[in-house]
Amino acid sequence: MAGSYPPLPSVLFAFLWAYGVTGLFAAVQPQSPPWRPGTGTFTAAVTLTVTLLLMRAVDDIRDLAYDRAFHPKRPLAAGTVRMKDLLVLCAAGAVLVLALNAGSPTALAVLAAQLGYCGLFLTVDRLLGWPPGDRLFLSLLFSFPAQLLLHVYLYARYLHDTSSGPGREGVLAIVITVLVTVHMEFAKKITRRTRPGERSYVDALGLGGTVAVALIAPVLSVLLLMTQARPVALLTPLALLPLLLPARAGWRFWRTRTPRWPAASPAYYVLSTFACYLALSLTYG
Repeated sequence: MAGSYPPLPSVLFAFLWAYGVTGLFAAVQPQSPPWRPGTGTFTAAVTLTVTLLLMRAVDDIRDLAYDRAFHPKRPLAAGTVRMKDLLVLCAAGAVLVLALNAGSPTALAVLAAQLGYCGLFLTVDRLLGWPPGDRLFLSLLFSFPAQLLLHVYLYARYLHDTSSGPGREGVLAIVITVLVTVHMEFAKKITRRTRPGERSYVDALGLGGTVAVALIAPVLSVLLLMTQARPVALLTPLALLPLLLPARAGWRFWRTRTPRWPAASPAYYVLSTFACYLALSLTYG
């Protein structure tokens, strides 16, 4: 955990994801019941904390050869832990999160599907070496359902906790959140010149195309939120504030001609966005 999943920032990220996105579900549903964080939200946050740890372990196994070249200090690449250790961690963690969600059948089913997909993804990678790690878009396509199912899980928990039914607003909130995470996925790999063997979307889209995707995605996310959330949300700057971070990072990257996108900016943007979603729902819930 110290080498691949530092506890403090990882727990903060998972909790803000759970509380913020659940708050977003409440913000975009015009007739939703009053929502405040409760035991269900806390359970979802703990579930995300553990599940993201398991996904990190899966990624470390898949990326072992790449990490030996570019991230040799990661535990598996450095030999601090064995692959068997990570597989045991995944099995124990899966049992834990499934037990935590036993009281919400729909959320439990979605979570089981998410864990099963991660297991299948890892199995195919180990047996067939597919999809190849250097094919970023192909890898993104096949890893995306694992993240998407976590958003669906949060929605299922929200519906269970508020005793409400599903609707198009839930799909809208998930699309908004996915656009937020698209920024982080692309921005953290922006570089003016890739090192030999380094994986970057710049190789496929070019520098301008990769920067464009990284900046357009958060703008689209805000536009959807501002036009589709409760009307009162239009009166608050909370939805706009997080955009300052990618805008500042883009300006700095262009102005100073630094070789890489500011490393911490994408994560700070996602964290601040989730925090604003929570604040929005608590203010106008």
